[in-house]
Amino acid sequence: MALVAAASVLAVGIMATGLTGCADMSGISPQSSLRDAPSLGLKADAGAQATAQAPLAAEWWRDFGDEQLNALVAQALQTSPSLKLAQARLARAQAVTEVADAATLPQLTGQVDLTRQRYTANGAVPPPLAGSIRESGTAQLAASWELDFFGKNRAALDAALGSANAAEADAQAARVLLASNVARTYFQLVRLNEQANVARRTLAQREETLKLVQDRVNAGLDTRLELRQSEGGLPEARLQLEALLEQMALTRNALGALIGQPDGAAALTPPAQASIKNAAVAATLPADLLGRRADIAAARWRVEASSKDVANAKTQFYPNINLVAFAGFSSIGLGNLLDSGSRQWGVGPALRLPIFDAGRLRANLRGKTADLDAAVESYNAAVIDAVRDVADQVASSQAIVRQQTQQRAAQDAAESAYEIAVQRYKAGLGNYLNVLTAETSVLVQRRLAVDLSARALDTQVALIRALGGGYTPGPAVPAGRQASAAAF
Repeated sequence: MALVAAASVLAVGIMATGLTGCADMSGISPQSSLRDAPSLGLKADAGAQATAQAPLAAEWWRDFGDEQLNALVAQALQTSPSLKLAQARLARAQAVTEVADAATLPQLTGQVDLTRQRYTANGAVPPPLAGSIRESGTAQLAASWELDFFGKNRAALDAALGSANAAEADAQAARVLLASNVARTYFQLVRLNEQANVARRTLAQREETLKLVQDRVNAGLDTRLELRQSEGGLPEARLQLEALLEQMALTRNALGALIGQPDGAAALTPPAQASIKNAAVAATLPADLLGRRADIAAARWRVEASSKDVANAKTQFYPNINLVAFAGFSSIGLGNLLDSGSRQWGVGPALRLPIFDAGRLRANLRGKTADLDAAVESYNAAVIDAVRDVADQVASSQAIVRQQTQQRAAQDAAESAYEIAVQRYKAGLGNYLNVLTAETSVLVQRRLAVDLSARALDTQVALIRALGGGYTPGPAVPAGRQASAAAF
């Protein structure tokens, strides 16, 4: 301990006398700063509102009340390669953390060397070893402990912990993204199935109209012009149906890939669109909810990790003090290896202090500082994109509600006009062109109704994903950066 104390005093003395030479860190500092809520035009007291609201459910997809969707998401979360890749990256980051943690603790190694050697007769080895063949052996334990006076190893550990937390948040972000993609693809399949039903209904309607026109032609009430016009509608309806069936097949393939089973959605029967419930999302969305996005949490942890990398780079300018000790046996002649006279031991500190390094340490610090600036700006970009994403989904949700109100009124009017046109045509009071015109309006409204309902479901999923998808942040940001990093 006296040796350690002496080494410490020597290190402080060297630093105090300014013998660090070119190892100077002055003039290097971060240039970027984290954006807070007011700088983005958000209310600073939004966090108080968020605490009164229940967070999104971790299994939010169950709110839609569809058991097939629940099963598909569960299978995807269990078998998806993309999610397993994110989990493997998390395991890698955790292993790096364990390596960094090991550097803060004493190290102990064992050594056993057994050698049969001929000693040169013309060298510095004196007789009787010169020219002889002897066995030699060493058996000892060696211990070392870097005394982390300036926090180098602790900063490296904190940086590794930040990276591990970022990887964990990335894994959760992959989980949220996968679940939302499964739900959106499933609802796309439901939409296409509804559109196919509209196409089948249109085909049946046109077949009935063709029969009506054929009867009127046979009765001499219409000409072959009306008959040909009616016949032309059947191939068009079949073409639309076949195109929709193709899109359904492609969507099934995409859904199968998402759940990790290419043929897993081949036999899936989509439910009626009207049977799917609307997921409840709070009308008031405070800015604090953005902190529940896994991608923002990951970006925030990367800022934390980069700041600790900068701290670690600064500690490289200070001395390293290692306490080294060894004890064991060493002898020439294996028969004497364990004799008391073969004992050896040693203990003492080792001091390393940078004095002149041709600018290597400053360059490393500048690089780490630039990485910190990049991490901060990446976080700022993620927050800005998250605000835009939420605002887009909220605007779309509100617009879709208004559009559905107007569309229902337009569809009611189109359906009524079509029925009147058919009745007038049957009674001989109108021509077939009026029927075609009215039918076109009805088909447009039916398809639009299906698309708006599908957009409403898709937007709900997108809004849930934009608000974090049920992600709950893990451990809090360490106190060193908490005031600035916890903007959301």
